[in-house]
Amino acid sequence: MKADRPETAEFDDPRQKADPKGRVPSLGAGPFAGISGLVVVLDQLTKWLVMANMPLHRSIAIIPGFFNLTHIHNPGGAFGFMAAGSPGLRNLLFLGVATVAMVLIIYFYRSTPRNYPLLATALALIFGGAVGNIIDRLRFGVVVDFLDFYVGAYHWPAFNVADSAITVGITIFIGHVLLGKMPE
Repeated sequence: MKADRPETAEFDDPRQKADPKGRVPSLGAGPFAGISGLVVVLDQLTKWLVMANMPLHRSIAIIPGFFNLTHIHNPGGAFGFMAAGSPGLRNLLFLGVATVAMVLIIYFYRSTPRNYPLLATALALIFGGAVGNIIDRLRFGVVVDFLDFYVGAYHWPAFNVADSAITVGITIFIGHVLLGKMPE
């Protein structure tokens, strides 16, 4: 015998009901923790492999003329931003900004309806990348980078798995903004 209500299979769980504005809840903590946790594990594992097997400043050509594994330590932010600044102030600033950003990411993730899974994934990627780089700053006072792409003498700044996750996440986020696909 069927109940006298419209078909709402996706909302049968009371925690899945739409709010007064018609939005459905976020994907929950599981997918967020899984994606961001995977980023952190891959980031830290690859950095450990580089540090355990390559002396600082050692470079190994993977694709000659295009890609090297190069063990470097980046005391600054993205693209070496503030690398020459006071180490204590620099780390305090980067840790503070990253912490505020991570709190905002959690807020935005929790506010992202489950029918925006790509946006939710982007936020988890950014969060995982931020955590990976914060771990380096807390452990070493610098971020370990090792992916070195270049053409001839022109090198893109070296980066790591965490930076890649942040970049992919931000790209997806910007795509949602530019295409008008942001939740209300």
